[in-house]
Amino acid sequence: MNGVRAATDMTRPLLHFAHANSYPAGTYRQFFELLGADFDVRALDMHGHDPAYPVDDNWQSLVDELIAQLQAYPQPAILVGHSLGGLLSLMAAHKRPELVRCVVMLDSPVVAGWRAVFWGLVKNQRWSDRYSPAKFSARRRNVWPDVEAAHAHFSAKEMFAAWAPGVLSDYLASGLKPHAQGAQLRFTREVETAIYRSLPDHLGQVVRGRFPVPVGFIGGTTSQECRQAGQAATRRLVGRHFKLIEGGHLFPMESPEAAALATRAMIASLMGA
Repeated sequence: MNGVRAATDMTRPLLHFAHANSYPAGTYRQFFELLGADFDVRALDMHGHDPAYPVDDNWQSLVDELIAQLQAYPQPAILVGHSLGGLLSLMAAHKRPELVRCVVMLDSPVVAGWRAVFWGLVKNQRWSDRYSPAKFSARRRNVWPDVEAAHAHFSAKEMFAAWAPGVLSDYLASGLKPHAQGAQLRFTREVETAIYRSLPDHLGQVVRGRFPVPVGFIGGTTSQECRQAGQAATRRLVGRHFKLIEGGHLFPMESPEAAALATRAMIASLMGA
């Protein structure tokens, strides 16, 4: 889904979505369609793949990429982001609050305190991969003989088997490209790994004091990422705008309808409807 269209639908609030690491925006097709009745939904296809905005420490260039997109809109946007996308949205809102109406973070816990200090100390070490998903993404399989083989590969994994019907097909439709040996992931494992290796360690500073726009958080009840990151900093940031729904870190793929309903309700609460 392209970020900017020829004309903006002024009858519905503009909502810009930012995806999780390694999942192109097309993966969320069902989620977008469920929100589309109430919002003009926009998204960048893939973060981290534009040479003008390379992956760097604390994702500063990725934040600038998102801000550049927001500047192209004729009105401030509601920001919704999943995992990586939620944190990019938070940092963009902190840097340019006049471009943002509110932020909804989907399983994007704020890492602060001793966890952030520890990560800041180890993230540039050669052995830092043992503390992040980079240990998996660096050697992730990325080529298959055909789309059917890729589908069989992912559907056999417990994580993808939990997705709602059709979501895996959307992921493959938006996430694969032709390759000499069949089909290859568009979101490169090099970019995915670079994003994990540069996870922000400065979010405690970003959320210190009163945040300039309303922020809400929706997490999965069984999310390992939320458990690992802790919830204290996130709860301090969002206050009463904190909600858990059934599912794991990828609950927007597992239950698009529940995720859309919770997102719509969170936006209404944040906007004071």
